[in-house]
Amino acid sequence: MAIMGLVSIVSELRAERTNLVTQLKHVDAALSVLGKLNGGTFDTEPRRTLSPAARRKISLAQKARWAKRASTNGQVVAVKPEKRHGGGESLRGVARSLHVSPALLIKRRKAAAISLN
Repeated sequence: MAIMGLVSIVSELRAERTNLVTQLKHVDAALSVLGKLNGGTFDTEPRRTLSPAARRKISLAQKARWAKRASTNGQVVAVKPEKRHGGGESLRGVARSLHVSPALLIKRRKAAAISLN
């Protein structure tokens, strides 16, 4: 007799589970529709994260802007951004400064090496 009661409880739990799964599907569908109305960024696309070094660099640059503005005794002065450098001698930095892809830069270096030999 105890087994019959247990079987009925298990079957009721399974029925409740299927109902809950159906309701969750409806909620997911509603959230996806609402997310598309809001520009499409509703927990569907992961946000890009900055590295601690990048956050520090941005922070220091902003603090320098604030300091420069504060040093003018309340006068608002147009601040010209500093010239950006290519990033050292790395291949990526040189390619960035020349506005070409690193692959194209490698191809040009190989061609120059062949013509020198």
